[in-house]
Amino acid sequence: MSSRHHINDFMRGRIIGKIEEGRKITDVARESDIAHSVVSRLWKSFKTTGMCSRRHGGGRVRSTTPAEDRYIVLSAKRNRRTTAQQVANQFLAASGKQISRKTVARRLRGGGLHARRPVLCVPLTRQHRTVRLQWCREHHNWTEKDWA
Repeated sequence: MSSRHHINDFMRGRIIGKIEEGRKITDVARESDIAHSVVSRLWKSFKTTGMCSRRHGGGRVRSTTPAEDRYIVLSAKRNRRTTAQQVANQFLAASGKQISRKTVARRLRGGGLHARRPVLCVPLTRQHRTVRLQWCREHHNWTEKDWA
């Protein structure tokens, strides 16, 4: 898996400036410690568009704004027992915008809230409790040596 590091706008401007000075792409790439293909593609893009800034990637537009994301997290924090569907219904009532349960779950996860289910354990019967209490009373005066 390759790691991708985007060049900031200042560095892009410096690279374009050096090439406009008349320096070779290979030399600029070597000086900047950037692959030749990246510098070449940047120069080609600059020649066709006249701009050197990076275009933001595509993808679906988010259905909620950052302010709405904060509202979702806040409403979930106010009542910890509400479900994602209930938060979605509250959001619909407050903003008039319909969002799905999955969207709410993603926004809550982004806000640091994760769904947790309580651990299931065998409930103790009255007999269990009495036997435990009896054992504790028998062993309450044991020393460290006895426990070892």
